[in-house]
This record gives sequence, C-alpha cells and structure tokens, in this order.
Amino acid sequence: KQRRFRTSLTTLGVVIGITAIIGLASLGEGFRVTISKQMEQGFELNVLTVMSGGLLTGVPGSFTDDDVRNISKMDGVVLATPLIQKSFVKLFNDSKAVTPLVMLAVNFTEFWTIYPDRLIFENGSLPQSIKNDTTVIGYNVEHPSENETFAYPGQNITIQLTLERMPPRIENRTFNIAGTLSKSGAAGFINFDDAIFIPIDTVKKLYNTNSSDMIFVRLADSSYSDSVAKKIEDRFGEGEVRVLVPAAFMEQVETILNMLQIFLTAIASIALLVAGLGIMNIMTVSVMERTREIGILKAIGAKSRTVLTMFLAEAALIGLIGGVIGVPLGYGLAQFMGQFLFRFRSQITPRRSIITGTETHPLTAVTPILSWQWAVGAIVFAIGVSVIFGWYPARKAAKLDPVKALRYE
Repeated sequence: KQRRFRTSLTTLGVVIGITAIIGLASLGEGFRVTISKQMEQGFELNVLTVMSGGLLTGVPGSFTDDDVRNISKMDGVVLATPLIQKSFVKLFNDSKAVTPLVMLAVNFTEFWTIYPDRLIFENGSLPQSIKNDTTVIGYNVEHPSENETFAYPGQNITIQLTLERMPPRIENRTFNIAGTLSKSGAAGFINFDDAIFIPIDTVKKLYNTNSSDMIFVRLADSSYSDSVAKKIEDRFGEGEVRVLVPAAFMEQVETILNMLQIFLTAIASIALLVAGLGIMNIMTVSVMERTREIGILKAIGAKSRTVLTMFLAEAALIGLIGGVIGVPLGYGLAQFMGQFLFRFRSQITPRRSIITGTETHPLTAVTPILSWQWAVGAIVFAIGVSVIFGWYPARKAAKLDPVKALRYE
C-alpha cells in the first residue's frame, strides 16, 4: 500500500506474462483441435490399406483370395476386401465421352461397408443384387464440366477397356449405371471422385487374373491399427507389403502440433521471466527503503525467518494478483486473435485438398480452448517465478544486522 504505483507496474509485468502464456496456450490448443478435426474428416482412422511393396514404383500387387481371408480372421478386423485398379479406360454415352482417372474393381457390398460415410450417392443407390454389368461412377466423372452431366442412373454406357497394352487389345463392354456419387474425396492414394466402380469378378474374367492390387481392412476400433498392421507385415515378410495406417499419421501430426504449442508457450514465458526481474528490482529497492523498519522489527524480537516470510509473501501476492488477472485477459486475447487472426486469408482462392479431394477454404477462425489445468498451472507458475526472484532481496532483508539497520539513513 505504501508504494501503490510502483507495485502496480510490477504486477502489470506479471499480468502481461501470464496473458501471453494463456493466450498462446489456449489459441494453440484450439488450433490443434481444429486441425485434428479437419484431418480426421479426410481419414477413416479405422481403415488400413494394404499395398504391395512395389506398388508405388509401378509394380502391381499380387494378393490372393487366401490373403484376404487370412487378414479378415485377425483379431480386431471386422472386414477385409480386395481391390483391383485399372487405368486406360474410356466411357461413352451416345455422343458424350469421358476418361476417368482410374477404374476400381471391388466387391460393392464389402467396399461400401468399408467406407459407409464417404461413398454417398448423389443419384441412385446400390442395388441389393449386384450384376456383372453394374457400375457406379464418381462425382467428377458424372460432372465432366460445370454445365454438363455425363449420364444418369438406369442408363447404359459403354466402357472401353485396354486389356493388353503391348500390343494393344481393346474391348468395349456395356454397363448399367446403378448410381452416381457425391463428392467423396480420397482414401489413401485413390481419389474416388475421379473413378468408376465395377464388380471385381467381372474384371478378373476380363483381364484373366485371380490376384488383386490392394486390400482394404476395416477395424473394430482405430486402437487396433498398429497391432493389425504389424501382423500383416509379419505375415507377408519384411518389405513385401506396405500398410497405410491413418491413425499413425494422425499421431505424428498431434505430436508436431503439441511441440508447436509448447514452443509458443516457452516463448511467452520469457515475458514472465522479465517480469520476475522487475519483482527482484522493486523488492531490492523496498529492502533498502525499509531498512530502519526491518531493524526495529528485529530489535523487538522478530526472527529472521519472520522477515524472510514477510517479503516472500509480498512477492507471492504480486504473482497471485498478476496470475488471477492475467488468465481471463489471456483467454480474452485468444478469443480476439482466434476470430480475426485468419480473417485476411478469406480472400485466398479455395484449393483442392490432397486429403479429401474436395475444395477446402483457408481457416477463417479458431476457437481457443483453455483447460482448468492450464489456468491453475499459469497462476502457480506466476507465484513460483515471483517467489524465486523475490528470494534474494527477502534473504538480504532477513540477514540485516538490527544495530546497523537502526543507524541506516
């Protein structure tokens, strides 16, 4: 009370430090949760993709039906289904023609069980009885341009297949469209929007093959991802297969975002350390100004630890007040920054996501998240820093000789 202005300025330093810590911590947590949710929308965390070890280098896979059955029997696996991927196809509907990026041969019932939330029909539906000439086409194939529709459910289209490339052997087959998909995005390395789907048994007969290129595995829970992936790799041998585990990728992203949050909080803590130097400074001056008072206290019987406790209590009180004020101010600052920090990005042209395959808009807002652990921790940290930096002047006051202190002018 005797030095209100000076104490207020010192407390303000603590307030600024805690405000910076809470602001960046809550904004960082909100940013982490926002990014995680966006990425989870692009990944089915309970789905594994099993590929041949050489598939990425252009060597096709060679999974048999026995491989699919063995994987489906593993603990934690709900369903395993094969997929054959073919290129060099072209679709014709009267005078219209379109070239899809890829043709996917699947077991329709099983594959739609793997991706029930992604493969949504825009028009039509999946028939209960799948025939050999059934096909489903992706969004971009159905809409080759903004004002054009290639075909509708129920129509027959001609699919031109390149069965052999050297020398080329081309065959035309008629298929009936069961339905067209809404924007589905990508799963692993396959963008469903640019694909057409036909029965896998039909492709095996046309291409005279009994092997598949990939196996998609749906798990009972994403927690089985690592164990099932390890079993699959052990079964085929080292380097023979590659298992795409979305949950593991998400864990790496979470780790990076957590490290970023800690880094930002550490930077903000520097402001609180600077405030601690201010506390040390004001308390050192306070000891000099109150030397005679300390001498009188010790002369009438006050012990050294009583004087020490008195000065440390003043430092702790400054930290407590600064922390209590700084926590709501920091959260308020985070709310302001979360709403307006990304506003300038709203004019950026949306781009197609490599994860979902659909257009994504830049972040325009982040909702800060402040846990009670962070709030309590920040207050305790403020008190701790204040006490640490107040220790030296408090100890200096406690060791004053009462006789010399009474003579101090």
